[in-house]
Amino acid sequence: MRHHSPIGEPFRNEPLVHNTLNQATGGIWRVHGPDGTAIRKEAVRGTAGPPRWRTSDDPRHWNYWRREYLAYRDELPELLCGDSGLRPPRLLRIDEETDAATLWIEDVDGVPGFEWSVPRLGLFARQLGRAQARHVDAVPDRPWLSTGWLRQYTATMDFSESIDWDHPVAARTWSAELRGGLMELWRRQSTLHDRAATLPRTLCHLDVWPMNFVADGENTVLFDWAFVGDGALGEDIGNLIPDTVADGWVNAKLLPEIIETVTDAYLAGLADAGWHGDDGAVRTAIAVTGAAKYAWIAPMMLHRLATDAPVGSTNYDTRDDADQILAERVPMLELISSWARTALT
Repeated sequence: MRHHSPIGEPFRNEPLVHNTLNQATGGIWRVHGPDGTAIRKEAVRGTAGPPRWRTSDDPRHWNYWRREYLAYRDELPELLCGDSGLRPPRLLRIDEETDAATLWIEDVDGVPGFEWSVPRLGLFARQLGRAQARHVDAVPDRPWLSTGWLRQYTATMDFSESIDWDHPVAARTWSAELRGGLMELWRRQSTLHDRAATLPRTLCHLDVWPMNFVADGENTVLFDWAFVGDGALGEDIGNLIPDTVADGWVNAKLLPEIIETVTDAYLAGLADAGWHGDDGAVRTAIAVTGAAKYAWIAPMMLHRLATDAPVGSTNYDTRDDADQILAERVPMLELISSWARTALT
């Protein structure tokens, strides 16, 4: 079946940076046509490539390949965002086939997240708090929402082979104390997942990082709803804080300011929307889920060092200077190690 572009034809595809390992994404393009531009994203049933990134036909699975298409079709992003100041990109059209679905969405002309100031990150966190407060212990009933996403996702990061915590490159750049904390985090990650499962629940995006949002004036446009589902209150913030600096696009020296600004703003957003719970419990939840989410990152880098593979991100940080990358990761790793100590005491 031939589908026509909603911005007219002929058109030109401009490939966009994305996680090419995830088999649920067949590609993402900015499409240029005679009537303007749009973003085209293909969701596919993918069974090739790395096993940890293969898709599932289970609607509750962390990588269910049809979830984003269903979320847009059923207007779930609008339900989460409400009048918080967040919004999803405008849906132009969906083309559905047996083993694929193509989303055509608005190409937002705004400032991308990696170019934001720390106060602008704080505004987004406040908007997210306003949005999620309305769904605390009231996650919508959709059969395709992800459930247990955090545990499922991290279970795919299997580095069960021997990890050399004293690898010479790591020993040059990571202190013995830091390596010991990261080793303990890796060893006790199942305890963190058990704790995360007991936290108050809300509707979460579950992939909140600067690649997935754009400033539209004072509003924020939030993209990539492929993981959306049940999560802990504070879980999206536990991802946002470390992931803002994880790939070297934002200076990790800003991390202390990011932690304070984003956390306080999220709590203020919850209060804006009428939530009157325990701020301390939310701070703990951020620590628990953030540490659980990134327990694998140090072992992955050590594994890559041992196999002479690039230690950065496959798509977002492709530099080959292992010493520099490991040194730049120290503030983030110290954060998740400290979060783990908080969560495990």
